[in-house]
Amino acid sequence: MRPPSLLSPDPSLNARRIAILSVPGVQMLNLTGPMDVFFEANHLIGNALKYVVDIVGMDAGPVEASNGTRFIPDQTIHTALEAYDTILVAGSPGIREYEEDRELIDWLLNRARQARRVGATCTGAFLLAHAGLLDGRRATTHWNSTARMSRMFPAIKVDPSPIFVKDGSVYTTAGVTASVDLALALVEEDHGRKVALQIARQLILFIKRPGGQAQFSMHLAAQISGHEPVREIQEWIINHVDQDLSASALALKMGMSIRNFARLFKRETQMTPGDYVEAVRVEAARRILEEGSEPLKVVAGRCGFSNQSGLRRAFVRRLDVTPAEYRETFRG
Repeated sequence: MRPPSLLSPDPSLNARRIAILSVPGVQMLNLTGPMDVFFEANHLIGNALKYVVDIVGMDAGPVEASNGTRFIPDQTIHTALEAYDTILVAGSPGIREYEEDRELIDWLLNRARQARRVGATCTGAFLLAHAGLLDGRRATTHWNSTARMSRMFPAIKVDPSPIFVKDGSVYTTAGVTASVDLALALVEEDHGRKVALQIARQLILFIKRPGGQAQFSMHLAAQISGHEPVREIQEWIINHVDQDLSASALALKMGMSIRNFARLFKRETQMTPGDYVEAVRVEAARRILEEGSEPLKVVAGRCGFSNQSGLRRAFVRRLDVTPAEYRETFRG
């Protein structure tokens, strides 16, 4: 699967040993993405400690990834008993099936106590959460799973926006390709920015991606109210982004006082009317930027922003990227 001379040298040699825990159904890029980064690092770091990566499975049999790839793990949770420098948990679309596997969680917890740092890519963060390793920490996961993590683990400060989060010696990432961002960050910590930048250039990657994972999520979908009058006003907002959407105008449309309207809206959507309106307008602007080439001033007007500066501020606030950068990255 990989050249033994670089990622599987003699285990007796002094090295930075990394375990990537991979359950059946693992998303293959969560596994191979970091491995490619560590492989490239070993070419560049001279006499420094090389990376030795063990893929750790639940048992010795072949593991089938979510894309159908089959591979044999280097170790299992029954044989991988030595201390590792770094433990990474690879995410999987079927991670729920293994979240409460006591043997798996115990192995992870015991190995994590001996490791210098621990991390998870994508939904692998749920195994860290079940092991209690994220309690009291800031963490992230795939944008489509952040709400579930918040509900299940109130002790975790779930942040749905970043590509990856470091809290102390614990790391979590957004979905799938963010595993590569994390691996680059780990190499930069160990060997400096110059090495990480060389790897990024070799693999045609951002050394640090502009923006966060909110760029890739339809984050409004989870905030549509089940309360019919509020849902109707939400839908009206979505279809009239260029109109007056002030709290007073919306309250008047619902036949309520501003105070009562704002209280009801916040209760039903967990957003203030102003926050929701801005999110809707940014969402509308995203679609225009992806599909067309209108000047930013025109995009701002079509989406209800008073000027181009207002559009820019909203984009940076919500997506951590400017409209121009977004268009450059995502327009087909």
